[in-house]
Amino acid sequence: MHKSADRIRNVALIGHRGSGKTSLHEALLFEAQATNRLGSVLDGTTVSDSEPDEQARKMSISASLSSFEWADRKINLLDTPGEPSFVADALGAMRVCESAIFVVNGVMGVEVSTRRLWARAQELDLARMIFVNMLDRERADFFRALDSLKEAFGAHVVATEIPIGSEHEISGVIDLVDMKAYSYETSSPPTRDNAAEIPIPDDLQAVAEEYREKLMDEVCEVHDSLMERYLEGEPIEHDEIVTALKDGTNHGSLYPVTCGVATRNLATDRLLDAIVEDLPSPVKHGGLELPEITLEHRDDAPLYAYVFKTRADPFAGRINLFRVYQGVMRHDTQVMNTTTHHKERIGQLLVFSGKDSGNADEFGPGDIGAVAKLKESKAGDWLAERDEPISMPQIQLPAPVMAFAMEAKGDEDKVYTSLRRLQEEDPTIDLHRDPETGDQIIAGLSQMHVEVIVDRLKERFGAEVALHPPRVPY
Repeated sequence: MHKSADRIRNVALIGHRGSGKTSLHEALLFEAQATNRLGSVLDGTTVSDSEPDEQARKMSISASLSSFEWADRKINLLDTPGEPSFVADALGAMRVCESAIFVVNGVMGVEVSTRRLWARAQELDLARMIFVNMLDRERADFFRALDSLKEAFGAHVVATEIPIGSEHEISGVIDLVDMKAYSYETSSPPTRDNAAEIPIPDDLQAVAEEYREKLMDEVCEVHDSLMERYLEGEPIEHDEIVTALKDGTNHGSLYPVTCGVATRNLATDRLLDAIVEDLPSPVKHGGLELPEITLEHRDDAPLYAYVFKTRADPFAGRINLFRVYQGVMRHDTQVMNTTTHHKERIGQLLVFSGKDSGNADEFGPGDIGAVAKLKESKAGDWLAERDEPISMPQIQLPAPVMAFAMEAKGDEDKVYTSLRRLQEEDPTIDLHRDPETGDQIIAGLSQMHVEVIVDRLKERFGAEVALHPPRVPY
């Protein structure tokens, strides 16, 4: 049986490179008991950065899906690259989610990619929550980071937690909704379920009350009736605050700011609670309205699933990640690719936890899953029961800016066929022949972007090319 759509949370982890998104992804999986140990980016033991080039560069290059349970909800978490050269995967992940958690470096505050991707999230009407990470680092300052968030994204950015301690001495958080404090046990390696309620420290009582008042000012603005009572000095019940916080977050009128340290698994349990309690399910806006049809999150309606990411695998063939918008995707069935008008056989469906996968029987409306070995389907295609073409608005992708001429080493057919498969995975790659010089050109968003493609060509397919500057026609 699949989870009903109202019990699913589809969440993209978004942020600038180096903000700790992958470490947070690892900590959330560990805390939810989806993994047995807390993976480390530095040690190359994460479940999400599974490619050799990701481990070597200590950075995410591709989006990674992990599905797990927390509080009887299914969370589909998409860890996305923060490096602008690999923005296509971040945009594709945001397209199929209702929510985004923006991860911010507690030392640096808001950075360039944070701003750019926030604007995209705004366009997609995503609910947004912020996690200020790395607060154990030297020069980390939660309140400075909070000020940078307010300056960048407006007054509706509001803290729902503040840290206890700073830099290496951070030890817990204060919940401003409940006005309770929590201390986290420090151990190596970090443990799960490591929180204990404590009294609010005396030296933080006034600070907590100050930021609690700021939170109340924003929360009560969500509902006019609540604001009237608040301004008149009437008491506001705890349940009313919780409901208004959820409503404001769901509708984009509040952006809660939480905090912690992912590498120490500090306060990740509270973030998981916030995901299931405050972020919206797929039924947030009802159906998906497209020019040809409105898709509804109903089990008993015809299947429509959108493929948003393709991975080229030399052994498993194409692995496609999809989001079900209507109906149920079942294994061992036949569907139509309404984009190419080809029939596809759905063999074994897959549920992913980073690089690890297991088998699944079906995925219901609102859910995200994967399928291997489809012959014709790739990112941007629709899978449905009937061959009735529908279209999703195109994602605005940046144009390539760095080009190289390339020469195949060995079998040219193998090289160019393999490059086309990698292009299915990353549509920001441009492959063409220069009509004037005859050079075979590969172009990307940066030199590093092109180098990664060339590395993957060799690593996955055993094919090599030599790069050199394109010739200039005279």
